[in-house]
Amino acid sequence: MRIFGFVILVGFSCALIAQEPAPFQPVGSVSQLMIDIIYPASDALFYIERTPPKTDHDWSVIRGNALSLAESGNLLLMGGRARDKDRWVKDAKLMIDAGSAAYKAAQKKDMQAILDLNEH
Repeated sequence: MRIFGFVILVGFSCALIAQEPAPFQPVGSVSQLMIDIIYPASDALFYIERTPPKTDHDWSVIRGNALSLAESGNLLLMGGRARDKDRWVKDAKLMIDAGSAAYKAAQKKDMQAILDLNEH
């Protein structure tokens, strides 16, 4: 009888866990993420030499773009957005890595490190 009660308790707990809503809610489509967040953020980093950051505010904007790029990689992996488990996931992880590296470089105000990332 104890085993039966334990199985019911575990089954009930699993049912409760399965019914909990996801802790996130996608708002935009992949296309909207690309157009409204990813392209502008990556362009700001890729074309950084056009208007090099000079002030603390300029570097703050660059940090924000780098962070947006890195976190967008996570958004592309979230909630059924991944188109496959191979190329899509690898590319999203590359975006996370590149955005993270650009963020660290922007924190140091290291223009050359960001330019070096553009070469890869």
